[in-house]
Amino acid sequence: MEKIVITGGEPLSGNITIGGSKNAVLPIMAACILTDEAVHLTNVPNLQDIQTMIKVLESLGVKADISNLSQNKLTVCYEDINKNIAEYDLVRKMRASVLILGPLLARKKEASVSLPGGCAIGARPIDMHIDALKKLGAEFVLDSGYVNCKAPKGLKGNKIDLKKISVGASENIIMAASLASGESEINNIAIEPEVIDLIKCLKSMGSEIDFIGDRKILIQGKENLRGTTHEVIPDRIEAGTYMIAGALIGNNLKIQNIEPDHMQNILNVFEELKIDFKLNKDSISISKSDIEVGVNLQTEEYPGFPTDLQAQIMVLLSKSKKNSSIIENIFENRFMHVPELNRMGTQISIEGNKSIISPSSELIGAPVMATDLRASVSLVLAGLISKGETIINRIYHIDRGYEEIEKKISQCGGNIKRIK
Repeated sequence: MEKIVITGGEPLSGNITIGGSKNAVLPIMAACILTDEAVHLTNVPNLQDIQTMIKVLESLGVKADISNLSQNKLTVCYEDINKNIAEYDLVRKMRASVLILGPLLARKKEASVSLPGGCAIGARPIDMHIDALKKLGAEFVLDSGYVNCKAPKGLKGNKIDLKKISVGASENIIMAASLASGESEINNIAIEPEVIDLIKCLKSMGSEIDFIGDRKILIQGKENLRGTTHEVIPDRIEAGTYMIAGALIGNNLKIQNIEPDHMQNILNVFEELKIDFKLNKDSISISKSDIEVGVNLQTEEYPGFPTDLQAQIMVLLSKSKKNSSIIENIFENRFMHVPELNRMGTQISIEGNKSIISPSSELIGAPVMATDLRASVSLVLAGLISKGETIINRIYHIDRGYEEIEKKISQCGGNIKRIK
């Protein structure tokens, strides 16, 4: 099994280019089921999660042209075959596979999707997806680990009040309502940049979607949608991760191909910590900074601080001269990286959904185990600033969300390599 080995202490300088957003492109790929025509995507990250979604879609009759995926281009086209079952062996590998439920039901009037798998960071039940689709007229039966749903007369527009903000449920119901007959009003939707990017792509496919409030949209259902060409937004979580690397050990490290408006939540924290950075139109340059103060953060739905940067910012806060705290409000099991970080010398304690980060002196490299995607990259950040060698096991988590991470870091001076 592959591992990443890091010898810490080397400053990072030069340029790191951010790829396309994994969390934006996955629902957009699922949206190809809504049309018979080709959907051409650019700025697609070449990641394991993308490969997994391609396999899920291909099992349902989607033709995927991956010949230019190394150039971050992907073309997907749905062929309406007699297949509406997303099998367990594929769906178990990635929770985002559940995003095919809405478009497949809208298109085929029935769908059977295995309950999803993925990282062990919380239950993340799909009851909100099911409840929302029921409002459009779908009927559901849970049987042997599969969600079986039917809408014999097709989906019909309706008013849907999401009981809490959910990115996945918002994306699923927006896609389904785009082919439902009549008008749908959806309240309390997520407004993460990835959701907005999906809406932008759907509108270019002919969907009629209008915001009528901060978290309220109207959708006029269409009989069919057309193909399109769409450029995926930059990955704000990848960008935030390398920005934190710059604050930890950067020497004028430049992070390019970013969307500054999407980064405001972490920039606010950087300003509070007095991190040395210079923001440009589509890039940011960052250098290592002495941190004199602590902060009290809590993860929230966008535009709040993202749960997907919680593990990474924890490493940065461990180098402050004052205590900090993080309250995790999104997922219940998202402090699994803390014991691994503490093995390297951080001083972090956990009280329920709250972590207390005390100042730590020099971190020492150690063998550590990745437990989920974002936890794994926090260990990379810790390894970069540690004395000696850090060996990270189970790095397949990293490959789900970070394209060529060792190449991007090593070309900026980091001592990092992948071994078997």
